[in-house]
Amino acid sequence: MTKTAIRGAVLTFTADPSYSDPDTSYQYIEDALVVMADGLIESVGEYRPEAAQDLDVTHYPNALICPGFVDCHIHYPQTQMIGAYGKQLLEWLNTYTFAAEQDFADLGHAQRVAKVFLNELLRNGVTTAAVYCTVHPQSVEAFFERSEALSTRMIAGKVMMDCNAPPALLDTAETGYADSLRLLEKWHGRGRQLYAVTPRFAPTSTSGQLRAAARLWREHPGTYMQTHLSENQGELAWVQELFPESARYLQVYNDYGLLGERSIFGHCIHIGEDDFADFHRHGAAMAHCPTSNLFLGSGFFKLHEAKKPSRPVKVGLGADVGAGTSFSMLQTLGEAYKVAQTHQTGLTALQGFYLATKGGAEALSLDGKIGQIAPGFEADLAILDLKATPLIEFRMGFARTLPEKLFVLMTLGDDRAVRATYVAGKAVDAWMLRSR
Repeated sequence: MTKTAIRGAVLTFTADPSYSDPDTSYQYIEDALVVMADGLIESVGEYRPEAAQDLDVTHYPNALICPGFVDCHIHYPQTQMIGAYGKQLLEWLNTYTFAAEQDFADLGHAQRVAKVFLNELLRNGVTTAAVYCTVHPQSVEAFFERSEALSTRMIAGKVMMDCNAPPALLDTAETGYADSLRLLEKWHGRGRQLYAVTPRFAPTSTSGQLRAAARLWREHPGTYMQTHLSENQGELAWVQELFPESARYLQVYNDYGLLGERSIFGHCIHIGEDDFADFHRHGAAMAHCPTSNLFLGSGFFKLHEAKKPSRPVKVGLGADVGAGTSFSMLQTLGEAYKVAQTHQTGLTALQGFYLATKGGAEALSLDGKIGQIAPGFEADLAILDLKATPLIEFRMGFARTLPEKLFVLMTLGDDRAVRATYVAGKAVDAWMLRSR
């Protein structure tokens, strides 16, 4: 058994600072030694020279060692159209997204984009994500093959769409089920790969397909279900027209058996108390995608409502991409702060970093495996550079406390602030990966 170790300041959360004393919600060790073996964290503690004997120790001064970031909602096929002109959601989907996704009928194209996509995640310190592929099974194969080669823990699935999309992107209730089943049986639980049943959103699936998706999910406990909810006002009106028997958008998913533990809903902007209560009761998770929501003018996620102590809802962050304009969880946090400001509720740095690490792991029901730096957890880490840019270095000189330093990172940081990323205990040179 080969052991490796890193030395530096360590930050990891033990509780949600939204519900507990923020000062006791995290563990911070100014000079720590993290020992890793067989892809897991073996020990974490104060650095002592005698503890580091016979170990290959990499030292990271002027840096912060965090758990790898967790992205709860992102589309890898949209990497090629990130930054496309920001029309409103439904027009944007028809103009850009559906056109780009047709390219994934070509396995070689899917492999190329999967490589770029996963490299970008790693360059930004993101080590786990819930990922949408396309309707094409080969898009899923390409993604999981690349993820397996990198040993990243990823959740992904074939998009299911059998109506209201271009013919080249349509499956059927039967083929969507069959293709998803084959992919699920091959990839779910293989190494660090996990499968998500993925009906894109209610308007692009018939009742038959929604029932088939729910049946597949129920038949395979431990798998995930991911979809979209209440992103855009036009979308809400469309759903009401298509599913008049359901009183609310979320009720459509609930009526078909697609609401429960390990279900992840992207966006969740235009929802009310009944919806929040349903999320709490069923143990479902929301993915807050602020850069995407601002880019498309979709609206402002109500994080303070989701975090209501009387019925807390699981919430993680999502870069979304390509409506989202960055793979960086630091930039995503910066935009989440601005969204919270529009509600005059704020988002502290401790709350933000919790969402990006342990909170994201909890939203994905992986909080026993990732999201913390503690013995027995998977050794996925992000090393943040406190001198990443001249401005950050200068600003850090005036930051007196850890929360102040974290706030500088989440408002001024981006991919340049990630000095290194560790996946299953091994350092990944993401810049070298880019050229492979």
